[in-house]
Amino acid sequence: MIKELTKAEEQVMLILWEMEEALVKDVIEKMNEPKPAYNTVSTVIRVLESKGFVDHKAIGNTYIYFPIIKEADYKRFALDKVMNNYFENSYESLVSFLVKDKNMSNDELNEIIQLAEKLKKDK
Repeated sequence: MIKELTKAEEQVMLILWEMEEALVKDVIEKMNEPKPAYNTVSTVIRVLESKGFVDHKAIGNTYIYFPIIKEADYKRFALDKVMNNYFENSYESLVSFLVKDKNMSNDELNEIIQLAEKLKKDK
């Protein structure tokens, strides 16, 4: 079962998904300024391991970390949570919100409709 990530955990996971595997220092390099301390990132990665998101392989004293939960699986989990908590599991409510509150243009709305129709056909 996938668990929700904190902001710090999500930031590290986005980097690991992009890099596919990394040392702690590689993760820190990819982070925005001000960069967190090595121990902070190392702790976040160990928590991600305990949550089942990350594993490692040891090469000597060095650990190389890699994701074991796919980014697509977490996206699906996160979207399901947003849909359930904020849009009563209604895609109509989501699109209505995007159009009204986020000032979606007609072109953007038509793109979504075309994409939805294409995805339906491809099922």
